[in-house]
Amino acid sequence: MSLSCFVVLVPEAEDLVGALRSRFDASARRGLGAHITVLYPFMAPQLLDAAILRNAAAALAAHEQFPFSLKSLGRFPEVAYLVPEPAEAFIALTLGLARAFPLFAPYGGAFERVIPHLTVANGALQTALADLDRLIARLAVQGPVSAVCTQVTLIENSSGRWQPLQAFELDAAGD
Repeated sequence: MSLSCFVVLVPEAEDLVGALRSRFDASARRGLGAHITVLYPFMAPQLLDAAILRNAAAALAAHEQFPFSLKSLGRFPEVAYLVPEPAEAFIALTLGLARAFPLFAPYGGAFERVIPHLTVANGALQTALADLDRLIARLAVQGPVSAVCTQVTLIENSSGRWQPLQAFELDAAGD
C-alpha cells in the first residue's frame, strides 16, 4: 500500500548512522535518509492535491526554524534511535499537522504520546548491539550531531522507494 508521510531530513547524521541504518532499517534500504518522522502514516499519494498541500503549508507556517542536537541513544522494544533535543519542537510539528489532518493520528494512534526519534535500527536489535555500542562510543568522542530544522518534507513511496514530494519551509526566526 502506497503512503505518504512528513519527515525532517537530517543529512548531518548520515556519516554517523548511514551504514547502520542501511543494515538495520528497511526505510533506509528504500531510499529514505536519516530523518525524524513528523507524521506517519499520511494519505495515499494519489489523494494529495493542491488543497491538501495548502493545508499542510498553513499548518507548518505557524512553526519557526529551530536548532536541535542528537547526542544520546534511546530504545523502544524493537527500535534503537537517536534522541533529538529539544523534543518539544518536533512534538509541536507533529501535533500541528495532526490537528490540520485529524483523520491521520501520529503512528495511526498506536501510541499514547509522541516521542520524536531518528531510527538507527528497527528489529534485530540483538544483532545490532555491538554496532550500537560503537555508535554510543563514537558519540561520546565526537560529540552530538547538531542541525537546524528549516523544513518539513512530505515524502511518498508509490514506486516502492521513498521519494520527496514537497518541502515546506519553516518560518525563519523573526520573519
